Amino acid sequence: MTHSWRTAWQAQDIIVYRDDVEVDRIAAGSIERVVFVYAGSGESVGDLVHALVECGDDVVILPADTGFGGRVNFERLEYWAQRACVFWVHQSQARLPLRLRRGRWWLGLAAPGFARVPRQELTALIERWPLEGPQTWEQRKWRRIERRRPFGKPDDEQRARA
Repeated sequence: MTHSWRTAWQAQDIIVYRDDVEVDRIAAGSIERVVFVYAGSGESVGDLVHALVECGDDVVILPADTGFGGRVNFERLEYWAQRACVFWVHQSQARLPLRLRRGRWWLGLAAPGFARVPRQELTALIERWPLEGPQTWEQRKWRRIERRRPFGKPDDEQRARA
């Protein structure tokens, strides 16, 4: 049976629903860092695979089908820009423990499902990931545009290669 997942703002909380039943509540003020894991170039919303939300003693893993990426990227933009807590990493660089990845062995491993995991279990792993940011979706878009302009200002990555 397939479940429908979604997230929604309710006051200062982000609520996670499965089949319209509340399964988790994340106090937005407790969010210390959001890490978006993306596939491909990461230039479209469809490239988002899942998000890790570090809050308090836990890490909440939210698959793309929860809509969490939209809540962060396109709702309350000023809030996230002021917090400067949104980071990005390509899925090839962001391996999670095997038990958190869903899928059958004959289908290969897919994105993780919804989970709340003790932070200490993932902190060392996440610290090794080459995170990009902090940057909101809008800031990321403008940096990408700037890099593509002829004679545009190179970003830090391009400067490091030179």
